[in-house]
Amino acid sequence: MPSDTKARIQAVARELFAEQGVRNTSLRQISERLGITKPALYYHFSSREDLVRSIVAPMVEECERFTRDRRAGDPRGLLDDYFELIWRHREVLVMMVRELSTLGELDLGTRMFEWRRELIALLLGDEITRAQQIRATVALGGMSDCAVEYAHLPLEEVKPTAVEAAAVVLGL
Repeated sequence: MPSDTKARIQAVARELFAEQGVRNTSLRQISERLGITKPALYYHFSSREDLVRSIVAPMVEECERFTRDRRAGDPRGLLDDYFELIWRHREVLVMMVRELSTLGELDLGTRMFEWRRELIALLLGDEITRAQQIRATVALGGMSDCAVEYAHLPLEEVKPTAVEAAAVVLGL
């Protein structure tokens, strides 16, 4: 269980990273916004990269658990649950989209494409046409884009339309 200070540091860092980008946010800015000393911040995180990893790790773990524990069948339910997952982590997605180098630094690009392939197999099976693969990529990518583009709106406003559009693209 993270300490309250550690959780506060992560929350402020997430906010600043999403606003300014990871590279444009210093540990000094984070500590000043929190009203703590830089050594106090270093007590919890050895570097900015360590802090970024701690922010991204819960999303990575949940995505891996989602694809590992999910069974094929009920594609609409899978789309619905997947949208909820990416919505929970929309701040992290905004942060990563704002600064794509974060994907490379954390070696997430390859992992994210692998999760997408696993999701497509769960949605449509292993034996699918190239056209089905492309439609599934558009559907899942579009849902992720909605979580980023409309992150400021209420879930109830975004989710039904995003999930329905993905289902239509997939022919569900």
